[in-house]
Amino acid sequence: MTDLKESLHTEHMTLNMGPSHPATHGTVKFLLTLDGETVVDMEVEVGYLHRGFEKMCESVTWTNVFPYTDRLNYCSAIMNNIGYAVAVEKLLGIEATERCKYIRVVTNELSRISDHYTNIAAAALELGALTAFIYFVETREIVWDLLEMICGARLTSNYVRIGGLMCDLPENFNDELEARYPKLDALYDDVDKLLTKNRIFLDRMRDTGILSKESALSFGFTGPCLRACGVDYDVRKAHPYLVYDKLDWDVPIGTVGDNFDRYLVRMEEIKQSFKMIKQAMKDMPDGPINVDNPYMRQPSKQDVYARMEEMIAHFKITIEGLKPPVGEIYMPTEAANGELGFYLVSDGGGKPYKCRVRPPCFTMTAAMEEICKGQMLADIIPTFDMINMIGGECDR
Repeated sequence: MTDLKESLHTEHMTLNMGPSHPATHGTVKFLLTLDGETVVDMEVEVGYLHRGFEKMCESVTWTNVFPYTDRLNYCSAIMNNIGYAVAVEKLLGIEATERCKYIRVVTNELSRISDHYTNIAAAALELGALTAFIYFVETREIVWDLLEMICGARLTSNYVRIGGLMCDLPENFNDELEARYPKLDALYDDVDKLLTKNRIFLDRMRDTGILSKESALSFGFTGPCLRACGVDYDVRKAHPYLVYDKLDWDVPIGTVGDNFDRYLVRMEEIKQSFKMIKQAMKDMPDGPINVDNPYMRQPSKQDVYARMEEMIAHFKITIEGLKPPVGEIYMPTEAANGELGFYLVSDGGGKPYKCRVRPPCFTMTAAMEEICKGQMLADIIPTFDMINMIGGECDR
């Protein structure tokens, strides 16, 4: 066989996978070098979306950034809202009210659940599990119904404000939540039974896309992909914000660091998120949802129409913008894919001098080359799915 290979003069094949490829989601290109169906080398190229998030934020007022944050990770928009809001609040030196913090936790975890549903459903679909995809999309729609009750929007919410929220929870929101738990639990169990012990799913996920703990740390992994490698790190535990330190919940940890571990970690995180939501709703305090300073927050329309002070504050915030003191801060939060951090610089003006976002999936997309070398061509699909690259935050 050695003589045969030498006489055939075989060469590796170079293949462009994406960006116009359904599995690369239209924004990423893999330049592959293949030996048969084995990946010998891979170059990852991001940059086919051209969102321009950071520069757009520097051309608008501090409050006008929120619609742009919605479009970072559009599967869990409220998490981006919250990450930016707590960063600006840190820069301003203010703290949200207790009720606002609890409501933010509820909406934050609903968004995390929605993101994990989308990720697992899409990964299952691209491996041929259409039924699992339909079940988890149905559960995601139920979660989006709940978010729509809160803020009137499903995908891009624009719900959070600096110093507070757009509006309070509906009066009957807890009843609506309780009424939907049985259906959500039933659909979760259906997907669990369909996938977790499915022979085909196991063969495609287990022992594929393995990354060691050391490599994950060196690449800057965070979130479920880092915890799947066995690293016990969650921003909500390591650097608590809002009221996460007051809630009883666990951080799921993997052992192998393969695609199956990433799937299991996300499935368990869905359970933990519901656990936190139930505690937050039970312990929800009464009181205001906005800080008592109209010059530090966007006043509600009702207040603007009814009170002169609020109208003046609204006019000044809209025309001039908030004016945080001169300084710079970095604020990390735990988004669905990992650490979402905002580095903000203020020159004392009404617009951010610098708005730098640290998206969780950028560093993980960079690791695709190391993860996929030596793997089969078909293994790229579940690996890229479980990395969960979101174009809006990766190419920002």
